[in-house]
Amino acid sequence: MGKLFENPAVLIVLIVVVILLFAAPRLPGMARSLGQSMRIIKSEVKEMKNDGKPQSGSGTNGSAADSPMEGKIVNDPPRTGEPRDGGTPPSTPQV
Repeated sequence: MGKLFENPAVLIVLIVVVILLFAAPRLPGMARSLGQSMRIIKSEVKEMKNDGKPQSGSGTNGSAADSPMEGKIVNDPPRTGEPRDGGTPPSTPQV
């Protein structure tokens, strides 16, 4: 019995057979998930490569929705003690 595990090829074949016997119903789902993950990764890598490049203008007329916006943050509440809209700090009511 000790000679069974001396060759790594026998151990690999044994593991593959066990996987096929017990995980066969789940293999198509796992392969589908792997394919979807690979497509997502591929599209993200493509987007990362194109991130720094300017738009070629095909189909878009340079609309504002495609370009980054610069300016004031709209939904950022002021921190305690900081002035609102560049004015004086908010006053706290006297109790």
